Amino acid sequence: MKNFVIAIDGFSSCGKSTVAKALAKNLNYVFIDSGAMYRAVTLYVQQNNIDINDNDAITKALDDIHIDFIPNPEKTQILLNGIDVSEEIRTMEVSEYVSEVSAIKAVRTAMVKQQQALGKKRNIVMDGRDIGTTVFPNADLKIFMTASPQVRAERRFAELSAKGEVLTMEEVKENLSHRDHIDSTRAESPLRQADDAIVLDNSELNQEEQLKFVIDLVKQKIEMPQA
Repeated sequence: MKNFVIAIDGFSSCGKSTVAKALAKNLNYVFIDSGAMYRAVTLYVQQNNIDINDNDAITKALDDIHIDFIPNPEKTQILLNGIDVSEEIRTMEVSEYVSEVSAIKAVRTAMVKQQQALGKKRNIVMDGRDIGTTVFPNADLKIFMTASPQVRAERRFAELSAKGEVLTMEEVKENLSHRDHIDSTRAESPLRQADDAIVLDNSELNQEEQLKFVIDLVKQKIEMPQA
């Protein structure tokens, strides 16, 4: 029987991972944070003093980058070459350059291959920028999430502040704007809404309301007679 694949795409800090995690837990599916993979690659580049603008060096380094996901009841651990980097990849330092690294063709090719392999093994909920357009164009359900720029900035600012990072709201806004531009204009798998994706604008929705919205969509798909 074919595995059920749910693709959730959207802009940075619009709550994709929060919704995807909750949905996966509710359905007993596996949650895959595709963005964490690109963040792990970015972290490796920084840790090994590789020039962020040297695409050839980054491409060569991909052979030495191995990323794993270890699910547990609390949260999924992200391992970079066997080391838990779940917290390190969420820093502002990584956020500053992850969009540039993600735009490199070889990086996207390598990560997409891993992502597609995961979808063949089990029922999954995967979030990212190009899941419904490039990674799983035939996903059973596609959701495109968005929120107002102000709401997104406030959420990101609160997340970083809770972790002890000292920065201004203006710096957060600039970072999000920078990432939006790169994600939407890059040559390789740019961020865009799939034609058959359902839009979820959660600017004024709480987490419970968002989860109900997506669960209702899943129920409609599952109960819908197959052609």
